[in-house]
Amino acid sequence: MNIFEKCESNVRSYCRNFPDIFHRAKGSIIYSDSGKEYIDFFAGAGALNYGHNHDYIKQKVMSYLDADGIAHGLDMYTSAKEKFLAKFDELVLSSKKLDYRIQFCGPTGTNAVEAALKLARKVKQRSGIFSFMGAYHGMTLGSLSITGNTEIRAGAIGIASNVTFMPYPYGFMESFDTIEYIETVLNDVNSGIEKPAAIIFETVQAEGGVVVAPIEWMQRLRKLCNDHDILLICDDIQVGCGRTGAFFSFERAGIVPDIVVLSKSISGYGFPMSLLLIKPECDIWEPGEHNGTFRGNQLAFIGATAALEYRESSNLEQDVKNKELFLKNFLTEKIASISENITIRGIGMIWGIDVKNFGGNTFARSITSRCFELGLIVELAGRNDTVIKILPPLVIDMSTLQNGCSVIEKAFSECV
Repeated sequence: MNIFEKCESNVRSYCRNFPDIFHRAKGSIIYSDSGKEYIDFFAGAGALNYGHNHDYIKQKVMSYLDADGIAHGLDMYTSAKEKFLAKFDELVLSSKKLDYRIQFCGPTGTNAVEAALKLARKVKQRSGIFSFMGAYHGMTLGSLSITGNTEIRAGAIGIASNVTFMPYPYGFMESFDTIEYIETVLNDVNSGIEKPAAIIFETVQAEGGVVVAPIEWMQRLRKLCNDHDILLICDDIQVGCGRTGAFFSFERAGIVPDIVVLSKSISGYGFPMSLLLIKPECDIWEPGEHNGTFRGNQLAFIGATAALEYRESSNLEQDVKNKELFLKNFLTEKIASISENITIRGIGMIWGIDVKNFGGNTFARSITSRCFELGLIVELAGRNDTVIKILPPLVIDMSTLQNGCSVIEKAFSECV
């Protein structure tokens, strides 16, 4: 028995799928104690859009540490926070003509989701929340209550009160007008469902199997919320910060949510950080009404500022679009062509290979296991883990991206 099995809780997960000991990482490559190198198509579950130990971001962080910069500051004014706010306002909010207040919530995405739900209920003085089938929003109680997967909610009994799950445009529901259904529910006095304070949605259900919401659907959802005085919350934790190309994943629909949840790659370096973007009229918190000890992660501010600077100077958005085209062509020509029962979905730098109709969960696991043996880290998502999710760092060089895709192709050829 190794030290991990002896001391660590049974709840550990990723290490079971990627059973090696890692000690170093650079760019899109992770190195193990055994001397093996792995191409990373996992990117910290989306927390490493800029790859491992990005040189520009690392230099900024190291300089801050060398100068004995404040490491922990709660919500006090600090120079690190000041620079981040100024840069975020300049390069993101003002440049996109978005009027949001920024709330720092705590170390991880689920903390910001909890804050969003709490604030929405306070603003509208209604307790209900609409979420969507297939949604994933986090593992704390409030976030679990709006997460669709009943298996991961099983240990939290009684959390689903005041939450109603609506159909997402996926599977058989793609031919079903889900927005009209929600409209009907809201207008029918006998539906048994009260008007919610907010509707929370993902533009791409990443953990739900890389399901991309149509543009028209998002636009109609925004209008529905306007018509019924409901707040629209966009959970952009995994697919924001440039994952789909633009900084926010909802930009392609030309909509503006009332509240936006950001985490994962916002810090640029994998540091814990989450925040809310709140329309000013919704920012009705009393001072200290919602707080958290680690909402002032100064290293995250430094990393986030550097990441925004790098994104601007490197034209990363166009780079993502170029790699999107490569991934789409590769997956269509090399993988989907294997069988009509394999479905490809994705956008930007998040893609899914759905094999639910081609061997299902057992086959999907055999693919990712073989990929790991061949030196590629790639995870599963979707209902019953039947979707192979491709999530490399946005800054991955084309040669490494091609090599990783070749591993997937080899795994399929061996496992089919």
